[in-house]
Amino acid sequence: MSIAEGFFIDWDGNARRTDDPGGGYCCEVDTVARYVAVTTKSGTLVHEGTYYLSLADIEKAGIKAPLVAGSHPWGSRQDGF
Repeated sequence: MSIAEGFFIDWDGNARRTDDPGGGYCCEVDTVARYVAVTTKSGTLVHEGTYYLSLADIEKAGIKAPLVAGSHPWGSRQDGF
């Protein structure tokens, strides 16, 4: 896997950029399998998602997800964060 520019949906239903997932996380992308692995800097897997090349591809999949910046927090108080 490598780092590739694109998008994925986080566990809150937000679209995030693979090159700036936020939360101190990193993304490893397999563009052929359309897979995104979101990991901590030490390599612990915290989230898996589908890789989308563009926001239009997310819309074509029938997903309505707002694009958030990397500074937008992951999770919420009700999730224990």
